Amino acid sequence: MKLFIILGALNGFIAVALGAFGAHGLEGKIPDKYLETWQTAVQYQMFHAVGLLVLGLLAGKIDSPLINWSGCLMLIGIILFSGSLFVLSVTQIKVLGAITPLGGVSFLVAWVLMIIAAYKYL
Repeated sequence: MKLFIILGALNGFIAVALGAFGAHGLEGKIPDKYLETWQTAVQYQMFHAVGLLVLGLLAGKIDSPLINWSGCLMLIGIILFSGSLFVLSVTQIKVLGAITPLGGVSFLVAWVLMIIAAYKYL
C-alpha cells in the first residue's frame, strides 16, 4: 500500500530531522535526562518508520485488514509514544509520560498483527 510507504518514509525523514535537532539544538538547553528521552523518541519513531515501510511492501503481497490495522496502530504508536516523549522532553511536564505506554501497546499490537498476517498469508 502506497500510503504506508509514504508514511514510513515521511516518519523516517522526521526522525532524522528531530534527531539532529535534539543533538544540536537541544544540547545544553534541556537536562541530559530529557535529551536521552528525546533520543528514545527518535529511535522508536525510526524503528516504526521502517515497520511502516515493511507493511507497505507486505500490502502488495497480502490483502488482509491485518496489514491495514497494523499500519494504523504503528502510526498511532508513533504519535502517542514518540510524540508524548518529544513534548515531555521540552516541557518537562511529567504527567505526559502517562500517554507513552498507550503508544507502546499500539506498537506491540501492530507487530503482533504483522506476525499473524505473515504467518497466515505468506
